[in-house]
Amino acid sequence: MGQIHRALKPAAPRDWRGGAVVYQVFVDRFAPPKDPAATAKKFLPPKRFRPWSELPTSGYLEQSLGVWSHELDFWGGDLQGIRERLPYVRQLGADVLYMTPIHRALTNHRYDAIDYMQIAPELGTKADLRELIGDAHRDGMKVVLDGVFNHMGASSPYFLRAFNEPTGPYRKWFYIGSGYPNGYRAWAGARNLAALNLRTNAVREYIWGGRNSVVRSYLRDGADGWRLDVGYELGPEILSEITKAAHQTKPGSEVVGEILGYPAGWFPEVDGVFNFYSLKVAQLMLDGSMSGSRAGKLMERAVQDAGLENALRSWLLIDNHDTARAANQIPDWSSRRLVEALLFTLPGSPVIYYGTELGMKGSGDPENRAPMRWDLASSGNREYQWFRKLIRIRRAHPALRYGDFRLLDTDRLLAFARSTDKVRESAIVVVNPLDREVKESFGIRLGRIMSWGDLADQVTGTVMPSRNGILQVTAPPKSVMIFCPKVGKRFGYSPYDRIP
Repeated sequence: MGQIHRALKPAAPRDWRGGAVVYQVFVDRFAPPKDPAATAKKFLPPKRFRPWSELPTSGYLEQSLGVWSHELDFWGGDLQGIRERLPYVRQLGADVLYMTPIHRALTNHRYDAIDYMQIAPELGTKADLRELIGDAHRDGMKVVLDGVFNHMGASSPYFLRAFNEPTGPYRKWFYIGSGYPNGYRAWAGARNLAALNLRTNAVREYIWGGRNSVVRSYLRDGADGWRLDVGYELGPEILSEITKAAHQTKPGSEVVGEILGYPAGWFPEVDGVFNFYSLKVAQLMLDGSMSGSRAGKLMERAVQDAGLENALRSWLLIDNHDTARAANQIPDWSSRRLVEALLFTLPGSPVIYYGTELGMKGSGDPENRAPMRWDLASSGNREYQWFRKLIRIRRAHPALRYGDFRLLDTDRLLAFARSTDKVRESAIVVVNPLDREVKESFGIRLGRIMSWGDLADQVTGTVMPSRNGILQVTAPPKSVMIFCPKVGKRFGYSPYDRIP
């Protein structure tokens, strides 16, 4: 314990993957169509077009199609709409735009691809995608696509030919036989999701192995990486092959696996994994299940077990399209704001699920996939202003993006330091998870912060002295403080004049 700062170095700031702020868009629900009447004509039965003001509700099972009726409800968001809203995403402070699947499919979520090489016609064209990526790049952002390579839609012509042609060329692409319900293996029993046989050479060539494969061709078209759906089911060998294919095609591209569990043990098969773990620990701390000290030890161990650079490239999440939204998980605002503060200060790449920065609510699928509430993006929205403030602090202090992580010795509080080789970039994060004021003193573990150099809380502006390497804090109930060195001169002098 406590050795990660000595054994590992900060990721180089030129590696965009380390600590990037990711903004996730559910494509159908992000930007309302300009001409709803014209857009409605794109959705032929069994698909249904809904007005932007309507909220999604759970439906019934469409027996003939093997999908739930709410999976066929569309609100008409498309690639052009996202392109027009890029200034909002960039102004918020995001480094990466991540979109849920854009391939041709039956459902609104499009995790049931009909053909990976085709863009869903309701969303636009390959040209629209290239223009969106080009605009994002000009704004300094990267674009990550969603790769759903574990299964395809049962309406895919590949699957239909495989199922209906026992001696045909696609038979081995899927698991077909009388031993399976409905005659084929379906992912998680969902009839519309036919599991792909990724051990078949033709499938591997089609998805990632061949020069014109799905993974490689979209990277050549400008995409910067892939998020791999149900990555844990692909397994380490296949994940490694996909990652190598991506890196060979576009050096520096990112492959993040949707791997749900303890965020370690999957490297270098992927660049990063999903890290719900650290922020779940934070929630348990806030509901009284563990102390701040105990929570910190669990967070530190996770970074150690993953390795700092792997942790930095992994995606930190509170919520996404498969979970209840943050406002539902943590209804208490004073607690939620602390978890959100940790989202932007712990090692990792924080993911903002569209609308969570506005306080949107949703208890689960499909409520958590409601149309974006653009009316909430205002200066009067405290959630929105809190996110913007946290991202500004993060951007101003590079250690919060790619710095080392050192747990500080506390009892009731959670405290840790983030640092690079430049003292001015350092940050000390202190969280009081309790409903009462806490006074604690602890060592800051950053030797280049001088006793004559004060620390300023970036949240409140409060200035605190560090004396002999010890910080004495009085933390208000349910509060977070982010202390950074004050490096201004006093009487023409600063203790940091000759310290990088």
